[in-house]
Amino acid sequence: MPRSANKVASKARKKKVLKLAKGSFGRRKNVWTVAKNSVEKGLGYAYRDRRAKKRNFRALWIQRINAGAREHGMSYSQFMGAIHKHNIELNRKALADLAYQHPEAFKALVEKIR
Repeated sequence: MPRSANKVASKARKKKVLKLAKGSFGRRKNVWTVAKNSVEKGLGYAYRDRRAKKRNFRALWIQRINAGAREHGMSYSQFMGAIHKHNIELNRKALADLAYQHPEAFKALVEKIR
């Protein structure tokens, strides 16, 4: 008896990939092989960049804290060292928000740890 492919499953698989390719330009949205490659690459980038996003935000927070600290005559490392020495439990995200949005509150924090 000849082998038969499971048309229902293969069609569902293709529909799922073509749905993910929706919005792409040219043949990427409707030609199976091109769409499959495009979607696989895109999902790979998405996986990678969900991790890179965390690194990028931490780097941004450090830059903002550094800029705020330097306005008051301290480097980033001196500032963070003093924060830890005084047992101030603020993370970099909160400190960066203070430095960027509320400079007067950040100045008060710098005066406290001096």
